[in-house]
Amino acid sequence: MKSSDVIIIGAGIIGLSLGISLRRRGLRVLIVERGEPGREASSAAAGMLAGSGSEIPAALRVLAVASARMYPEFVHELEDESGMTVDLREFGTILISAKSEFPEAARRLSFEQLQELDPGLAGLSLPEGRPALHRSSQDVAIAYLSERSVDPRELVAAAIKAARHREVDFASGHEVRGVLLEGGRAAGVETANAKYSAGTIVNCAGAWAGSFGPVELPVRPVKGQMLSLIGGPPIRHVVRGDQVYLVPRSHGQVVVGSTLEDAGYDRRTDVNTIKNLLHAALELAPGLAAARIHEDWAGLRPGTPDELPILSESSIPGYFVATGHYRDGILLAPVTAQVMTDVITGNPPAHDLDAFAASRFSQLAMLP
Repeated sequence: MKSSDVIIIGAGIIGLSLGISLRRRGLRVLIVERGEPGREASSAAAGMLAGSGSEIPAALRVLAVASARMYPEFVHELEDESGMTVDLREFGTILISAKSEFPEAARRLSFEQLQELDPGLAGLSLPEGRPALHRSSQDVAIAYLSERSVDPRELVAAAIKAARHREVDFASGHEVRGVLLEGGRAAGVETANAKYSAGTIVNCAGAWAGSFGPVELPVRPVKGQMLSLIGGPPIRHVVRGDQVYLVPRSHGQVVVGSTLEDAGYDRRTDVNTIKNLLHAALELAPGLAAARIHEDWAGLRPGTPDELPILSESSIPGYFVATGHYRDGILLAPVTAQVMTDVITGNPPAHDLDAFAASRFSQLAMLP
């Protein structure tokens, strides 16, 4: 194994993107991954790039919008260095809600405009002009938002190949047990079967970021169950309803999600939960009744108490943290790589990161 300048713990899209960015600065990078690269939350995500969505916490919106804008160039660079194609779609998002609480950037649509915009969603409207989604007297509002979506599995596969092309080293199947210290500074990591040394360590371990020392991180897994459909009518746009969202892929699948569950590290899917998601999807787009379930799965998002990521150096010199992205890991990958590369290399980041400092948690402490 080559000697490294930086060890990144975790080979999800955050760790991969950061590893590539640091290599571009000339640093030697080793990514240590407990399982297979890219096979955890990153490959389980839906891939909505909703930088201006109302569900984005206010403190995160500047970063989210910046990252969403970076995506075309981010994907282009990964495609160029990997030789792969990434399904980045730019058709936008259709919002359908009984609450009528849309972002300021959203443009209201009539049912007729919706049918013209996306014929695959024609089943939303009943003959009397009411949406099939709500057969009661409840009114429903529809809006359009200019957003992109990406296939996370293709994105991760391209990032892995691009990282290898950049000569990022990988140690797969090595679960980190702790960060090694020398003279009060980070000096490496220890796994069950090896020790690796480097002067800079970055914790990008996602839902497992708080499972090892020497610093306590309040990161917990938040389970999300999802499914994909195939064989239904072609849908061009991402569709976000009050209960579920639909994310089409260019190869014909439609991803349906998702739950939010505090279930520890349990990644099993539940038959009734999947049926409920499917039922909600059919209420949103009745034409999908002609589709069949292609796959179901569950991912573990890294959540923090305030639902904001941790992007900073820790209380230990040389030990950095870039995790806790919750539902926005795919979206925030480009900007996280940018700002954390600056922080790690001692340059001022392009965005204010005070709200994401590890020190904001009062329980943050050295572990024995």
